[in-house]
Amino acid sequence: MLMRCVLALFVLLAWLAPARAEAEVIVRIDLSDQLMTVYVDNRLMHEWPVSTARRGYRTPVGTYRPIRLERYWRSRKYDNAPMPWSVFFHGGYAIHGTTAIKQLGRPASHGCVRLHPDNARTLFETIVENGKANTIIAVVR
Repeated sequence: MLMRCVLALFVLLAWLAPARAEAEVIVRIDLSDQLMTVYVDNRLMHEWPVSTARRGYRTPVGTYRPIRLERYWRSRKYDNAPMPWSVFFHGGYAIHGTTAIKQLGRPASHGCVRLHPDNARTLFETIVENGKANTIIAVVR
């Protein structure tokens, strides 16, 4: 009887416990290599080409946390350009999907970090799943 009570208590506690603890997400954007690497709990999960600021513009270097997430956004500054799966990290700067897929891997943007739309969605969903507070975005030269 005592064993059944202990087992029932264990099952109840397992059921009440969260199914999955949030993980730490590190998004590293290398401006020199035009490459993004995504780590979840220190495990490399993704490596994608990006486009960052072209000559005459800048992508801010530093360590940030996501400020705002927008599934679909349009640039108010640059001709209403589509910015799907946007992760804003510093003022108006965001990581987002792009239609200029052929330019990925070289500087081409006004300062945002452009990704293939499928990869932008994966990153967006990873951040949503694990939380903005658990995500670090590091932009390095």
